[in-house]
Order: sequence, then C-alpha cells, then structure tokens
Amino acid sequence: MVGGGYIAVEFAGIMNGLGVETTLVYRGSTFLRGFDQDIRRIVARELEEKGIRLLFNTTITKIEKHRKGVSLFSNRSDTLETELVLYATGRKPHNQSLGLDRVQIQTTATGAVRVNDSYQTNVPSVFALGDVIDRVQLTPVAIAEGMAFAQRQFNHQSRYVDYSAIPTCVFCQPNIGTVGPTEEDARNLYSHVEVFESSFKPMKHTMTGRNETTYMKLIIDSSTDKLTSAHMVGPEAGEIIQGFAVAITAGATKTDIDRTIAIHPTTAEEFVTMRDPKSN
Repeated sequence: MVGGGYIAVEFAGIMNGLGVETTLVYRGSTFLRGFDQDIRRIVARELEEKGIRLLFNTTITKIEKHRKGVSLFSNRSDTLETELVLYATGRKPHNQSLGLDRVQIQTTATGAVRVNDSYQTNVPSVFALGDVIDRVQLTPVAIAEGMAFAQRQFNHQSRYVDYSAIPTCVFCQPNIGTVGPTEEDARNLYSHVEVFESSFKPMKHTMTGRNETTYMKLIIDSSTDKLTSAHMVGPEAGEIIQGFAVAITAGATKTDIDRTIAIHPTTAEEFVTMRDPKSN
C-alpha cells in the first residue's frame, strides 16, 4: 500500500485483517499528515503491533510487472517484491473537461477552483463547492457547504461553514477520532493552552489478552477555559468524538466537562475524569 492518508492507512488495516502480509510505504517521516503528533505516533506503533510493516521516508521510483507479481524500486537500497500494489496518494479535482478556461475561471496549481467565502468564483454567476474547491475533502463538509450556500442564495440567511472544528474519523485499527486543532496548532493559535491526556488498556482486554492501547487528549484554551480539541485513538473513536464536536460547537468549557457525571464502565468516561494537565 503506497500512501499516508486516510485511505492508505484504512486499506492497509483491511488487508492485514484479511490475513494478507501488508507493507505501507510513505514518502514522509510518518503518515496521517495534519493529525496530532501523538495520534500519529501511537497509531504507527499499534499498526506495527498488528503486523503491518511501515516504510517511511520511502519514495517509489519504478514498478516492474513480472510473472509472479511486481517489483517496486525506491530510494532505498532494497527492492520490494509483492503480488499486488495499491496506490492511495491523493486526489485532484477532475474538472478538465468543464471548459473552465473558456470563461477564465481561476484555479489553483492543483486544479482546484478558487472561490471566496460564499463559494463564488471570479466569474460572479459561477459558484463551486465540495471536493472541487480543495478545502476539506470530506462528504459531510461538502454537504455543509451546500446547505450554507442554499440558505444564503435562496433563503437570504447569513450562513457560513466553520472549518475550525471539523470532526473526522480514520477507520484504521484502532480507530482515530479527532475534532479541533492539533496540540501543535493550538499552541500557535492560543496564548495559554492546557493539555489533558490519558493512555490505558481498555478493561475488556483484560479478558481478550490483546495489548491494544486507547489514547485520549483534550486541549483547552486556558485563558477562556473553552474546549478547543478532542483527539482519540481507540474503539468507537468516531462515535465518541461526534459528541465532543457538538460540545465544542456549543462552546463547552473544561469546567462543564469536569462536572459531567461519568458512565461507568465505559471508555468514554475517561474524557470526563481527566483532572491534571500534562506539563509543557
């Protein structure tokens, strides 16, 4: 599997789960660019624990097909021999046949359509949204953009999409769930940040014997006490983080979280029982 984004990581896990000897090749120092560094580190460790071979800082330069499979040549000294190679290295907007150049609609270097905050192009009567504008390539984001556009265009309401707290999930094993800026970005955005984290082995694994780790992190703007981010690695991470996305959108504070009663025994209760921030 060549790539380091959502699809590459997810399909590496699928293949590995089906019993296929799986290697994930990525040109960068670690995969899942844009995710919190702790999340990236923990997921890499968990995938290796599950038997997936990770080759970072590796660029494929040539592929040769032969009778028994394919050979992958790279910037490394060794050659990868495999029966199958799958590429998941990103997408570009497929708009070459739309005739955008005939009406002088501006695009970026990757072919994405340039728009303003109202999704209007440089041609006033032409609008664009979704993956083609290359902001956040997620289906729910495209739906939100379409709803905001429709409300402004037809109901004369001032509706805009807030891109600062988009919840998302990577369905690898274990799952990743995240909403809000990474710790690194939060420290650049806010003058005072507190980080609360917890790493543990879920109770059910005392019976299964699996050594899988669950990791949780909350990031607080301590000048306002507001919750800015929630990050998680573990089972049902997407289900749990969806609720925290509502809380962040509603302006929840760490005080609100601390006075929330936990549901025991659950993994999610760890989010409302973290009391001591980690040292910077």
